[in-house]
Amino acid sequence: MYLVYSALLAFALLLSLPWWLYQMLRHGKYRKGFLQRFGEVPSHLSKLQAPCIWVHAVSVGEVLAVSGLVEQLGLRHPAYRIVVSTTTDTGQKLARSRFGDQSVFYFPMDFGFALRPYFEALRPELIVIAETEFWPNFLREAKRSGAHIAIVNARISDRSLRGYQRLHWWLPSVLRQIDLFLAQTDEDKKRLVGIGAPEQRVEVTGNLKFDLKPTDPPPVFANSTVDDEEERMLLQAFQSILASYPHAVMILAPRHPERFAEVAALLESLGIRFLRRSLWGGEPLTGSVLLVDTIGELSAIYGLADIAFVGGSLVPRGGHNIIEPARHGVAIVVGNHTENFRDIIHLFQSRDAVRIVGPAELPLVFMELISNDEERKALGQRASETLRSQSGACEKTVAALEKLLARENVAVAASQKA
Repeated sequence: MYLVYSALLAFALLLSLPWWLYQMLRHGKYRKGFLQRFGEVPSHLSKLQAPCIWVHAVSVGEVLAVSGLVEQLGLRHPAYRIVVSTTTDTGQKLARSRFGDQSVFYFPMDFGFALRPYFEALRPELIVIAETEFWPNFLREAKRSGAHIAIVNARISDRSLRGYQRLHWWLPSVLRQIDLFLAQTDEDKKRLVGIGAPEQRVEVTGNLKFDLKPTDPPPVFANSTVDDEEERMLLQAFQSILASYPHAVMILAPRHPERFAEVAALLESLGIRFLRRSLWGGEPLTGSVLLVDTIGELSAIYGLADIAFVGGSLVPRGGHNIIEPARHGVAIVVGNHTENFRDIIHLFQSRDAVRIVGPAELPLVFMELISNDEERKALGQRASETLRSQSGACEKTVAALEKLLARENVAVAASQKA
């Protein structure tokens, strides 16, 4: 089955080659780390002498989630070299800024020839994968190398669940390669077991993002938008606000870098004054939009907002995480498409710590919160308190991973004794 999977993966890669080339030429994506993705181990990682822990975090969200975990593992196990792989360029940039260039690399493609050089060079004792990256060849090669494998901060969205269920005839055998699943919620645990994870290997340790510390910011909205339709609705709401509050400022952060130019064109077509973050020299922003065309600043920028609208939720994209604005005690508003973060939204909703609106109500809710300082600040305070009540996931995750490391050390000692 692995041969069939590899052949299908190669065929899909070949079939989509024009799209990949377009992304590389038009948007500059996937150029960086190209050779690393196909098995060229960077020189700073070749033949590590220290025992190794390999942490994989796909993109920015996962890098943020594992930051505290990597820090704690490094402090408590200084004898280990901790290396971090990412898939996206944005994740790579953030990981390098947090963990250093010498500890970060691009995750290889899921082919044996691309994976084996990394296992030979790193010889990891423990592999930690953020959320749910179930690459069959990677998991098989990892198990063959003798490494223990843990999935941390695991969650199964509604969309992912449907996809995994279609692989019910093979997925359980893939998941048996994994030694430990640390789920965010009881529902995620149930779903993991439902798709084939051995129940005795699944624990609930909470969401690592609840434990993140706020970053310092480098007035009114900060958001993570996904398409033209959503941005148009938000900008129309902002135009309505300007009629009553001409000094208001909107901080608009498109989620994907390749859309920066597209959003700038939309702002121009609507006749809205805006400044690009990358070119902003500190001039007054009164009555305008600050277009965040940079990477890695949104978490800090939330601290500048009075109201944070978190995007991907006015349109059927499933929404984005509301934890970052909650960390700053900002009043949070989302649309009614939030299934990607159903448990977090339900928790905040149960404590009246988030406002959920449809497109028609959006301008009215913004106006209400802007005009009512007391309610706006109370909403942000409830969000902050809700976040603090859920802390502790990092400590639980570290403790669970240390048990795997202990098992590894016992096995090594027994082997040496024999």
